Amino acid sequence: MQRDIYDEDHDAFREVVKEFVKRYLTREKAEQWDRDGEVDRNTMRAAAEHGLVGLSVPEDFGGGGMLMDYRFRSVVNEEIIRSGIGSPLAGAFGIQDDLAVPYLAHFGTDAQKQQWLPRMATAEVLGALAMTEPGAGSDLRAVKTTAKKVDGGYVVNGAKTFISSGKTADVVVTFVKTGEGNRPDAFSLILVEDGMAGFEHSKTLHKMGFPGHDTAELSFTDVFVPDENLIGGVEGRGFLQLMMNLPLERLSIGAVAAAVAEAALGWTLDYTTSREAFGQPIVDFQNTRFRLAEMATTVDAMWAFLDRAMTLYRQGELTADEAAKVKFWCTEREWEVLDQGVQLHGGYGYILEYPIARAFVDARVHRIYGGTNEVMREIVARSVTGRR
Repeated sequence: MQRDIYDEDHDAFREVVKEFVKRYLTREKAEQWDRDGEVDRNTMRAAAEHGLVGLSVPEDFGGGGMLMDYRFRSVVNEEIIRSGIGSPLAGAFGIQDDLAVPYLAHFGTDAQKQQWLPRMATAEVLGALAMTEPGAGSDLRAVKTTAKKVDGGYVVNGAKTFISSGKTADVVVTFVKTGEGNRPDAFSLILVEDGMAGFEHSKTLHKMGFPGHDTAELSFTDVFVPDENLIGGVEGRGFLQLMMNLPLERLSIGAVAAAVAEAALGWTLDYTTSREAFGQPIVDFQNTRFRLAEMATTVDAMWAFLDRAMTLYRQGELTADEAAKVKFWCTEREWEVLDQGVQLHGGYGYILEYPIARAFVDARVHRIYGGTNEVMREIVARSVTGRR
């Protein structure tokens, strides 16, 4: 099904992304990322030079100025994921542009924007978002990391886990308690900088998938953070700030899921066309053709849903509830498409040298992070029924 969401600017940008993929994405480099557990800085900076990173940074601060137009970010996802080896890079881009930058671009003080955004646009500074704790996942009001007010700033104590880009981040947007109880105004967002005394990237986590994209535990022991690092400069707005960025976070996960599903369809078509069994290409068996038909139809439906969501987001009309639908439905469909693709690859679908196998393992987390799909369903159910 032909998509009509992109215009000539997006088509031209797609060619830039394709050229970047051709020049900078190699199997050798991807294997090095897996060994290192992180994407190298030189590649991130090269991506920024090509305009692939910093898309969410306002133009006044050296970025692409596309914070509310996710179409450009979607083009990046589609082309990098289609390569079959770029998932760690797509993940690193997403953390920078969809999670870290928006909190500063939307809510930061003028001084915070001036200090951080120009360097985030060039990938000189990499960011991360730290919400989840060992005892608090989707229930953000259960977080225990505190920021106690002292003269000139705050003293932060606590721990965060499952933090994407947590090892490599230079600055971490950190969700902390600055008040008593669990009312929304008891929480704030604060910028914790790499190198601050008592702040440690305490452990790199070894995951089932995404070995080339770092995920870490962070610990805070009497970390002094100056007043000027309180996002927005006012206490008690952290919970609201998180809620306001949820549509983008959920949209971004759904968009990645659609890009993965589309790539999986392409890989499976290529494999079943070239692989023979019983004297004929696998694609000529009726079962294969039916499965491919189902995969193709699912991918079309995903993009129709995503394209509408991207339009609503651009218009400032995508709600957190609607974005929850996008997140859980698209990631569930992604999993179905990948499962079909692995099956049609036969034994080779289980070998990590094949992109379908790696995508299958990597995608498992999509139904977990950004809020589990069970939580997404609960959010949608409340909006539909009006009951809590």
